[in-house]
Amino acid sequence: MCGIVGAVSGRNIVPVLVQGLQRLEYRGYDSCGVAVHAAGLQRARTTSRVADLLAQVQSERIEGFTGIAHTRWATHGAPAVHNAHPHFSHGPGADAGTARPGRIALVHNGIIENHESLRAALQAKGYAFASQTDTEVIAHLIDSHYDGDLFEAVKASVRELHGAFAIAAICRDEPHRVVGAREGSPLILGVGKGEGENFLASDAMALAGVTDQIVYLEEGDIVDIQPGKYWIVDRAHKTATRPVRTVQAHSGAAELGPYRHYMQKEIFEQPRAIADTLEGVEGIVPELFDGIGADGAPGAAAWRVFKEIDKVLILACGTSYYSGCTAKYWLEAIAKIPTQVEIASEYRYRESVPDPRTLVVTIS
Repeated sequence: MCGIVGAVSGRNIVPVLVQGLQRLEYRGYDSCGVAVHAAGLQRARTTSRVADLLAQVQSERIEGFTGIAHTRWATHGAPAVHNAHPHFSHGPGADAGTARPGRIALVHNGIIENHESLRAALQAKGYAFASQTDTEVIAHLIDSHYDGDLFEAVKASVRELHGAFAIAAICRDEPHRVVGAREGSPLILGVGKGEGENFLASDAMALAGVTDQIVYLEEGDIVDIQPGKYWIVDRAHKTATRPVRTVQAHSGAAELGPYRHYMQKEIFEQPRAIADTLEGVEGIVPELFDGIGADGAPGAAAWRVFKEIDKVLILACGTSYYSGCTAKYWLEAIAKIPTQVEIASEYRYRESVPDPRTLVVTIS
């Protein structure tokens, strides 16, 4: 799962960006990178660990007050430096093969479904591509809409994007600004406590120790952070007010500790995780699954829902899919109910036959 960190500050923000990536390493990644505004745009990327990225930015003395950073799991394009984020725009007539930065730098989580048609349209306008990613399309698209205001360029661009995305962008011509947007992928705003700082991240864990004042952006939100201020517009591009919540994210839970890798860490933590989940639970009863609605009212009675189902469909990817396969054995052996497990990334692209008497369980 990819990770995003972005920041504006009155101090060198690179150590905070890299530390944020280190706190997101538990998600897994195949490449990582950082871009900052320092009398223009500077960037460092690697297919090695975040520790190697830190060594690179230190050796190249990359510093800046405004920046974005990213850990990537490859979707489009192989794990390679030229496919790693952040991506630069390369306007008409530019040579994407050079190290010279373009006007826009961008990081992105998610998948842009219409990237091929957008790529063709941008190439027709003279934009040169340096990667095989869908993400680079967004950087060029924002550049194509840019007319002196990054916020307006992002607003215009997201109208053309189909799919899931969380993005953070900076511009060579606006040194104290980061603009983010989300649709189908999480993105949060961290309200800073000093130095005029504000932050963006895909996970509150990335900002542990930096700020505990978190704003959870909603679907379709676009956010503009600048030193000492921020504002949000909703899907209709109207000013939106989102509550600021105090979130105590503890980075220790995401640290590798004595383990060789994060999969080993998760395996050894499973007994404790299950015990913590079931703490205070006296028997597994349907009422455990009665949720609370968005309006704060009690959800539908789970026992009634369970009585009306004939089978279970589990949707998940990766190790979550393997967990679903184990759950299938349990559900069929204990509950005696037929259970189907499918890979979610494949299920969403095929024509399925919905059944109102099937309980759908999604695992992340």
